[in-house]
Amino acid sequence: MAILRSTLDFLLYDWLNAASLNERERFADHSRETFDAVLDTCERIAREKYAPFNRLVDTQEPHFDGEKVILPQATLDANRAYAESGMLSAAQDYEEGGMQLPYTIEAAANGFFGLASVSIGSSLLTKGNANLLLVHGTETQKAVFARNEFNGRFSGTMCLSEPQAGSSLSDITTRAVPDGADFEADPLGARYRLKGNKMWISAGEHELTENIVHLVLAKVPGPDGKLIPGTRGISLFIVPKKMVDAQGQLIGVRNDVALAGLNHKLGWRGTTNTLLNFGEGKFPVNGEAGAVGYLVGRPHEGLRCMFHMMNEARIGVGTAAVMLGLAGYYASLDYAKNRPQGRPMGPAGKDPTQPPVRIIEHADVKRMLLAQKSYGEGALALELYCARLVDEQHTGTPEGADDARLLLEVLTPIAKSWPSEWCLEANSLAIQIHGGYGYTRDFPVEQYWRDNRLNMIHEGTHGIQATDLLGRKVLMENGKGLQLLAGRINATIERAIQVPELAAHANALGQALAQVGAATKAAWATGEPTDALANAVPYMQAFGHTVLAWIWLDVALAAHAAADGAARTGRLAAMRFFFHYELPKIGAWLQVVSNRDQTCAALPEEAF
Repeated sequence: MAILRSTLDFLLYDWLNAASLNERERFADHSRETFDAVLDTCERIAREKYAPFNRLVDTQEPHFDGEKVILPQATLDANRAYAESGMLSAAQDYEEGGMQLPYTIEAAANGFFGLASVSIGSSLLTKGNANLLLVHGTETQKAVFARNEFNGRFSGTMCLSEPQAGSSLSDITTRAVPDGADFEADPLGARYRLKGNKMWISAGEHELTENIVHLVLAKVPGPDGKLIPGTRGISLFIVPKKMVDAQGQLIGVRNDVALAGLNHKLGWRGTTNTLLNFGEGKFPVNGEAGAVGYLVGRPHEGLRCMFHMMNEARIGVGTAAVMLGLAGYYASLDYAKNRPQGRPMGPAGKDPTQPPVRIIEHADVKRMLLAQKSYGEGALALELYCARLVDEQHTGTPEGADDARLLLEVLTPIAKSWPSEWCLEANSLAIQIHGGYGYTRDFPVEQYWRDNRLNMIHEGTHGIQATDLLGRKVLMENGKGLQLLAGRINATIERAIQVPELAAHANALGQALAQVGAATKAAWATGEPTDALANAVPYMQAFGHTVLAWIWLDVALAAHAAADGAARTGRLAAMRFFFHYELPKIGAWLQVVSNRDQTCAALPEEAF
């Protein structure tokens, strides 16, 4: 964790100038000392309560004993320590029991938990759930549900997918009908009865907290009793596992939400992942089947509300992918420094009587380590940059806040998808460096790869993120978000071109940006979405590589200004690696985008 801490310190203070955030009224009580104290606390909890049990929670998966889901004691202890640290409400107002901590610092501090054991987790969904309710919930819903999530009494989920629909929310069939003639009179919100099934619900059943607050998407039937097709009829509901009163106290009644099964996955095995049945009648409330749910916001606006949580979750998934990539990098770096094997190239290596060298002395091992460093540290910088935009959105000037909002819209698909692809590749390289040992459970890198493989699917697959990027984000508000991003990239280019050591990289980035711009126009030249989006994923890969090259060049400017040392040398080398080995890849990706190539889209299924 020491390497991560020094990297975070550099990115936060030397690059992002996070210490200056205390000049803003909301953060005026803070200083670098208080920021460091938060980082110290989280690093300690992660080291003591999370890291020693990462293998344990992987091998002792959650299981259902017929009444409740059983988890290792270590998971309970870790979650309790996290809640007691105050990190659940760290970014909230003082009046909410929070610290008014910048999100930039909160995101950085949470990185330690992802590095130590992403499978135990740091209550990402609980915070996202509560934050959504603070924006869209009633005062009573905030008091009863959100604040009890922030203090650790309750935990939260998001329930979107259904077994038959997957990621296609248009096709969900969970329905919600008003519960009685006085359904609007309940102090907790308009009361409905829900019936349906939800799949892939992380933390959907456990005994870690007093209650679980499910946020559930469901459709309210129209006057004819039929569900409205598409997403227009979707509403959002609070469905607690256990019924509560208007003061947030449990009333001893179980809601009609039943565990239908646990999903046993490739990775994240320490997290319960569930299939939930809502309203099947196993736990009838007042003698009636149907899970009791309370409307959030207005009817038929559920998707708009839920996207508040989904965007937070996507940045969180990207950060989890980063930390797994870095965990593998640190493990393989340590292994490479200590594993003797083979002899050097050249005349000296031809003498078999000479002792073997450590594998870090081999050029190809250095290549794989440098690739991991460039992926992991570059993606970490991207996630922290996005976190800084969140703070700008909430505390900046009106113009700065709106710019930050638009930049986040464009960057969120990249912040989720790029680390989930390339930090997974870093994990693969970590296994390669370990050789045959990398495939065994004697070393942690195989678990890091398994845990990270899920992130390409978590919170929207690559295809969904790519379609969102090329089909919506780069076009929204007449392309203003893309123009803002290009402006930031060009500002970095202008600064870097003045530094002789960075000028060639600045020119390469300028050329890449021009290629992305031209490909964006070419993709939409016919105005037909089927033409433009046929190669949305290659577009996103090229777009993401261009963004990461920009991030690395900007970081390199800060590194170049730092004192000489191994850390400075390593950061500049990682930047050069990315420009020399990775950025040239975008040409092939953008070629199929610009040509609107239909090789994949046009192939009839029988040809497969």
